[in-house]
Amino acid sequence: MKNLSFNKGRPHCLCIFIFAVLLSNQINASELKFGSCLEQMQQQITGTVTDASGPLPGVTVIVKATNVSTVTDEKGNFSIAANSDDILVFSFLSYASQEIIVGSETSIKVLLSEDSTTLKEVTINAGYYSVKDKDRTGSIARITSKDIEKQPVTNPLASMQGRMSGVNISQSAGTPGSGFSIQIRGINSLRGDGNDPLYIVNGVPYASQSLGNSDVSAGQFGGLSNPISNINPADIESIEVLKDADATAIYGSRGANGVVLITTKKGKSGRTKFDVQTYTTIGKITKKMDLLNTQQYLAIRSEAFANDGISDYPDDAYDINGTWDQSRYTDWQKELIGGTANIYNTQFSVSGGSAGTQFLLSGTYRKETTVFPGDAHFYRGAVSANITHRSEDDKFSLTFTANYTGDKNTLPGTDLTRLAYTLAPNAPALYDPSGNLNWENGSFENPLSYLNGTYINSANTLLANALLSYKLPAGFEVRTSLGFSDAQLSEERSLPNTMYNPFYGLTSDASEMVVNDGKRRSWIVEPQLNWQKKWQNFQINVLAGTTFQMQKQKAFALDAYGFASNALMNSVAAATTITVLNDSQSEYKYNAVFGRINLSLKDRYILNITGRRDGSSRFGPGNRFANFGALGAAWIFSNESLLSKDNSILSFGKLRASYGITGNDQIGDYQYLDTYQVTPNLYDGVVGIQPTRLFNPDFGWETNKKLEAAIELGFLKDQIFITAAYFQNRSSNQLVGIPLPATTGFPSLQSNLDATVQNTGLELDLRSVNLKSENFTWTTSLNFTLPKNKLLAFPDLDASTYKNKFIIGQSIYIRKLYHYTGLDPATGLYTVEDVNSDGKITAAGDLKSFIDFSPKYYGGITNQLSYKNLTLDFLFQFVKQKGAGTASLFPVAGSFSNQPVQAMNHFPQDGTNAANQLYTTGVNADALSANDNYTLSDAMIQDASFIRLKSLSLSYTIPLLWSKNVSTKIYVQGQNLLTFTKYKGADPENQSANYIPPLKQFTLGVQLTF
Repeated sequence: MKNLSFNKGRPHCLCIFIFAVLLSNQINASELKFGSCLEQMQQQITGTVTDASGPLPGVTVIVKATNVSTVTDEKGNFSIAANSDDILVFSFLSYASQEIIVGSETSIKVLLSEDSTTLKEVTINAGYYSVKDKDRTGSIARITSKDIEKQPVTNPLASMQGRMSGVNISQSAGTPGSGFSIQIRGINSLRGDGNDPLYIVNGVPYASQSLGNSDVSAGQFGGLSNPISNINPADIESIEVLKDADATAIYGSRGANGVVLITTKKGKSGRTKFDVQTYTTIGKITKKMDLLNTQQYLAIRSEAFANDGISDYPDDAYDINGTWDQSRYTDWQKELIGGTANIYNTQFSVSGGSAGTQFLLSGTYRKETTVFPGDAHFYRGAVSANITHRSEDDKFSLTFTANYTGDKNTLPGTDLTRLAYTLAPNAPALYDPSGNLNWENGSFENPLSYLNGTYINSANTLLANALLSYKLPAGFEVRTSLGFSDAQLSEERSLPNTMYNPFYGLTSDASEMVVNDGKRRSWIVEPQLNWQKKWQNFQINVLAGTTFQMQKQKAFALDAYGFASNALMNSVAAATTITVLNDSQSEYKYNAVFGRINLSLKDRYILNITGRRDGSSRFGPGNRFANFGALGAAWIFSNESLLSKDNSILSFGKLRASYGITGNDQIGDYQYLDTYQVTPNLYDGVVGIQPTRLFNPDFGWETNKKLEAAIELGFLKDQIFITAAYFQNRSSNQLVGIPLPATTGFPSLQSNLDATVQNTGLELDLRSVNLKSENFTWTTSLNFTLPKNKLLAFPDLDASTYKNKFIIGQSIYIRKLYHYTGLDPATGLYTVEDVNSDGKITAAGDLKSFIDFSPKYYGGITNQLSYKNLTLDFLFQFVKQKGAGTASLFPVAGSFSNQPVQAMNHFPQDGTNAANQLYTTGVNADALSANDNYTLSDAMIQDASFIRLKSLSLSYTIPLLWSKNVSTKIYVQGQNLLTFTKYKGADPENQSANYIPPLKQFTLGVQLTF
């Protein structure tokens, strides 16, 4: 056997070693040479990424097929090393990715457009939890700050109009702070004040009931001041509306009418960013009514006196007896409501932070005038602050948000709209030659005298919320939400003697001041425990929590009458007579436990179970607690292997359904108790009390059973996305006042009525990408709702006081009316059908006709067109409905009041086919009675359907020429620009002659980010 040794093999090993060294040097040389070539080929590529609205921070930029990447900063700028033949990939959530070859360019500008294929990946706020749009089992509608900022509105509800299926919103008046009516899938309660949704702002419940007093604010807003208008739209990041049982049942007793979740803006990591935005708006009335001119008006008045057999005009018929110039004409709509409202709005914000801590601080100042004469203003100052922190180990997180809004509204003492419609066209001038108010020797009630009376509304709202969470082992997370809200409202309405005709001889002894102070303070604590676990094909998410809430409210209103001088009116102590209108305090306590179990199998089968047990102080001891819950399920059938392979048409498909029970406790406090109030009458000099309500220990919850089935379909990579849903809501155990005999001393007893109201409907949402290229994008969104409301049951309806209001099997929106049968050829008067043939017209026997005023369908269609830095966005809102005719809004034709031009068509000139009966000045009792019946008949109903160009926004982002750190956008916007309708009145939306309708607005603004 031969022994091997190193010495013996040294020559061979040495040769191998030398060869290896040479080979290594050659390889190193090749690597150096290759590296040198790389250095020569690579270059630093910079650029900016924007969308149609401006720079996009947080966009991921990757060199394709490598690990080299970067992220755009808050100005959309990026810098990355790449070769000339590399491909850069730009990607961002909810935007279409782009790939760009570097080539010889060292500076690149990229415009990203929204991509419908990723919209279903957007995370949606569902209240106590968040869920991806594609995984949700419930019905949730959503708008974001991008939709809100395109409209110069003061109330968040205005930004939602026409943008959500199943959500019908109408505005009661066009004055700042006016009321809005919102119905989420119809009216569920027979009580008009029991249909408001639950509002949640950053996790804090926000009461929608006004702190105002009707004795003070009557005539200002078409109702009471609206507390939702105290939330600053400029601070809002998103608004989600929860509609079905699956989405609302976790809110239990408060979710019967839907839930509106408002989330305010938060800071984002990155370099500190400053944003300044300012705009100015002018507003005008949308439409003037077509009223009589002087010649037409005097002809009607002359004929009316002739019909009444009056040849000598009375002394107080100033318009026709020669006191007033009969050749004079004034367009009172132009004089009283034809002014221009101006809005000046400025917003400032600073935001930024690190990956662990982000912050945002913003402020808004707004000044708004009205179309009325005078110097009425609406002022708003708002401050919003947010800080978000997450620990380095990603276990602890804290979010704190505070929003404060202070509003001051100084409006005329009276809305002048009705006077603009009814003043005689030949009424005297407003001012005399000396510039003083003209009273025309006492014959003229000068409408500008109402401006001597004032209405001042001061509202302050503070909302604060802190959310703390800590991640525990094994997928557990403990969270606590702490919320606080404070709302204060102060109202003053002055009615000085200078409002009245000086020929009455009134002094400051007749001056009056009405004041109201309302305060509402609430806190809420919600500890929660969340657990989630994911296996290979199965995922579970469990949430459990409890709610502790308390709300205290105070209201004090009084009427002060008679002052030694008007200079003392600001001190009610100087009044000779003081009457307390309201002095009340109430406390509301609420406690609940809630839970959610969400199961997902293979990313295609989803089950969601929610439940809540509520306790409310608003109900009797035996009915204080109740259970609510829902079950929701979804099947993403497009993830099935049969459909997911090689499917170029159907890109997404989901079936979902839900069923559950929610409740309603919107009845006010202490309704089940015996209650008393101080009597205004003294007995032997002693103040007493009197009973106001009877005790009812069986007073319980309203319940709402909700059912929904829906399908969601995406085609052509979701370029076309359709959602169709059917819903059925049944509300029973109605909380109403059951009428009592007068002998009891009480008009009604608050109790549960075994009546059932049903709302059904179809909802359709469509989104399509019509055209898409490198520089141009056109998208369309359509929402459509076909609702149906019906009263299913009402025990002993015919024996109740509601018999002239409701009909079983019909909508609760109906209005019972007389049936119009034409003009009597003998008398020329209106006639209505004597249904029971008793020879007289009575409500009990003859109100048998009815009209359904519920909308037949409603919706909106939005288009967005983007070309490079230019973006056009517009929304058309449409509603199919019936409305009250204009004649019902005016006194009888021939009286001392102007009329619509339709009044010219009358008997006997136009025969029995005329639209109007013979004229009367008001002394013909039969004509007045016939007119009253006519205004309560089906002849007064008009088609109040409309299509409205609700909003239009055109913006241009100026290219970053002189600085990459500065972004500038200029824009023009419009609100209520065009209305297509057959309705003869001023506005088909609010159908009123008493309040100014929503205004047509034009806005010019600029936004600067640096």
